[in-house]
Amino acid sequence: QVQLVESGGGLVQAGGSLRLSCVVSGRTFSRYAMGWFRQAPGKEREFVAAIRRSRGSTYYADYADSVQGRFTISRDNAKNTGYLQMNGLKPEDKAAYYCAGSVVDGPAVSVKDYRDWGQGTQVTVSS
Repeated sequence: QVQLVESGGGLVQAGGSLRLSCVVSGRTFSRYAMGWFRQAPGKEREFVAAIRRSRGSTYYADYADSVQGRFTISRDNAKNTGYLQMNGLKPEDKAAYYCAGSVVDGPAVSVKDYRDWGQGTQVTVSS
């Protein structure tokens, strides 16, 4: 049974930082693309960042334009854990953040590319 468990959300002032973590079990992690999505009340779930399945020692990352340069996605295969480092947070980043897993080989930037989802962690940014 695949499980994804997020942590690290919370309340932060605008300009601050948070690091989200997602621990994956029940899946060969190195063969798993991992994505982060977010959903604000009344809005569609939207893509934030993704890190692809490994190509040797290289991992390719994709970012939404709205977070490019502020957020960094990474992974630690030894710990079966993915991370989303969020710097320069803005009030519009406030949302529930979800990690997700995909077996897609290549860019995975759509909700439909992912079949496994965590329960979400709330990020609130005060102005």
